[in-house]
Amino acid sequence: MICEDEINYEFLEKIAKKLSPKDIELVFVDDVKMKIINKEQRNIDKTTDVLSFPFVCEFQALALDPQNSLLGSIVINLDEVHRKATQLKHSKEDEISLLFIHGCLHLLGFDHEVDEGQMRAKEQELIEFFKLPKSLILRND
Repeated sequence: MICEDEINYEFLEKIAKKLSPKDIELVFVDDVKMKIINKEQRNIDKTTDVLSFPFVCEFQALALDPQNSLLGSIVINLDEVHRKATQLKHSKEDEISLLFIHGCLHLLGFDHEVDEGQMRAKEQELIEFFKLPKSLILRND
């Protein structure tokens, strides 16, 4: 499994600040918890690697308030991080960073399932900037 010292929070903070001045909640879970979240939130009864939940507020004034500094939440499955890092022969830190970038882009409104390659291009730009291995979208092509 992944130890706390294998998570480079400073690096994740650099990624977050490059993408948005707003705060991002980051939650780490295992396969069991991710499957529960995926089922409850998306009605998909299986685990996954990363989920993003943009901040949504029922009170329009609060949602539009520039003082509100929450962009949203990202949930990363550490069991999947371990599997993918081992399979792709890169570090767990790199895998977490790739998933974090992917999640952040979703929080910013990108959607690779319906766009015309904009998310793929932005992800590629970021992995080159941060010198990371192949992106989540590109390795699934």
